[in-house]
Amino acid sequence: MSVRIKICGISDCDTAQAAVTAGADAVGLNFHAPSSRYVSTDQAASIVSSLPAFISSVAVVVNPEPGYVRNILSRVRPDYLQFHGDESAELCRSFGTPYIRAIRMRAETRVPDMEKIYPDARALLLDTYDADQFGGTGDVFNWTWVESGGTIPVILAGGLNAENVGQAISTITPWAVDVSSGVETGGMKDPEKMNRFCQAVHALHSERGHASQS
Repeated sequence: MSVRIKICGISDCDTAQAAVTAGADAVGLNFHAPSSRYVSTDQAASIVSSLPAFISSVAVVVNPEPGYVRNILSRVRPDYLQFHGDESAELCRSFGTPYIRAIRMRAETRVPDMEKIYPDARALLLDTYDADQFGGTGDVFNWTWVESGGTIPVILAGGLNAENVGQAISTITPWAVDVSSGVETGGMKDPEKMNRFCQAVHALHSERGHASQS
């Protein structure tokens, strides 16, 4: 199975196109105002309208007001919502849009328990816990905390980059990987780093394919 790639924190059309060219399957648009990667609904709508077919758009929100989410859905029309705060399952499903639930991982976090709480999530995005910020920390959590055999696809996030994503995939075998700060230079998306990250993911898939044929 080919591991999908989501590049998050896209803030303009040129960067979105660079991500797609590099090999991203999805782009994340950050609607959390305190974030340095925040985009307005107008910016996000332009980015989404520029995406080619079969590239997904994900609207990332943190403890949003329902009206704000409805405005995003109306004006931007993302393919998925990603809830990255303390949102309940009832809120996540209330908008009638496929959603991804971010889980900020700690040693005591059990993914099977999260599956029971969010049974209709299209994926669980596992990210590094930080008491002061919701994602984008650039830090790796302990991958051995992730239990195998779940029923909901897992997206692995948290401190990934071209150098460690191969090991991460080999350890967890996620459905997809998510990267933001790991493909940035000076807080800006770096096309070369995006290329290297996607190549690292695709190279691992190619190696597995060759191994299965030998």
